[in-house]
Amino acid sequence: MTSSLRANTELSQCFASSVRPYDQKAYVTQQYPCKGTKNCFSKRFSLLRMAAGKVAARRTRNTSLISSMSKNNYGESADMADSLTYKDAGVDIDAGSELVKRIAKMAPGIGGFGGLFPLGDSYLVAGTDGVGTKLKLAFETGIHETIGIDLVAMSVNDIVTSGAKPLFFLDYFATSHLDVDLAEKVIKGIVDGCQQSDCVLLGGETAEMPDFYADGEYDLSGFAVGVVKKDSVIDGKNIVPGDVLIGLLSSGVHSNGFSLVRRVLSRSGLSLKDQLPGEAITLGEALMAPTVIYVKQVLDFISKGGVKGIAHITGGGFTDNIPRVFPKGLGAVIYKDSWEVPSVFKWIQEAGQIEDAEMRRTFNMGIGMVLVVSPEASLRILGDGNGAYTAYKIGEVAVGEGVRYG
Repeated sequence: MTSSLRANTELSQCFASSVRPYDQKAYVTQQYPCKGTKNCFSKRFSLLRMAAGKVAARRTRNTSLISSMSKNNYGESADMADSLTYKDAGVDIDAGSELVKRIAKMAPGIGGFGGLFPLGDSYLVAGTDGVGTKLKLAFETGIHETIGIDLVAMSVNDIVTSGAKPLFFLDYFATSHLDVDLAEKVIKGIVDGCQQSDCVLLGGETAEMPDFYADGEYDLSGFAVGVVKKDSVIDGKNIVPGDVLIGLLSSGVHSNGFSLVRRVLSRSGLSLKDQLPGEAITLGEALMAPTVIYVKQVLDFISKGGVKGIAHITGGGFTDNIPRVFPKGLGAVIYKDSWEVPSVFKWIQEAGQIEDAEMRRTFNMGIGMVLVVSPEASLRILGDGNGAYTAYKIGEVAVGEGVRYG
């Protein structure tokens, strides 16, 4: 079993353990071939995709995060409580970062989005992750068909940041009592995620552990392996000031920050069945929208040249993830108004009275992947999409470490 070293933040990969839960049964013995399905989202999320289209059409509208909390349009009074933080919800990003630093002393090389293992003229690139407390919402909403897409996305989106093409995926499904029908729904989502990322579901493990989980609940983890030629690795080493940051839209919260989301939901007085303010979908549907799998579009961009660095925006948000791809001494300037922040984030911020800095360090804010590209490549990416991808110029590389907003 491979353990993910994350505290709902991107803590990077590959810390092996030989611990094996009892009563495990291997359930996958055949390979699931990839099919070129472009969109495996459930029909349940069609309205969310329509809303995302409206977001893209409103690009010129002012999109800065909500700074004033004196008035509120989401059923909350401004003086109800102090601002919420991720740490208030039980997740300490700083503690997770400190753990990674300590692990790196024992296992040099730890710290990237994916772990690279040399093999001939190529690298195998591996990643592992789960879906965090988004599972709690799956239990509450009964939406289990797409949580497997989230699971695949969290790992394959990590390894593609090195330029690696995913080869295969393995999963781990654990529960106190195996509900075959429910497990089938979850694994069908995993198969969909593998099809979207053009990789194979090679195998998995099911662990039935009586009395370990609450009735009807389960846990998931996933493991992806890809390959990239050594002379084609995307490592950020040739990034220079003036390079352009290209942002790819997210479908919403994806699979990070849900401990804070659930605290906000509890405070708001709304339920998952209530409508997301300003949209024609429920909060449950908006929050359960599956993570976008960026593999095919990112590999397409890489094949055309000019891509120097890639950051998957997960736990740690913009603040912690973008700087990870820069050489020492360089940082990013983000244009705050360069994309429309989706309604779900505006609701989270107002209902939780969350500060801008906390939002940017916890959530993707509508941008799930950031590419650092040459100015010439940026013109091609922004101009040659032909409607297949939605990409925005969201910033540039500048001298000085960290992320600044202007």
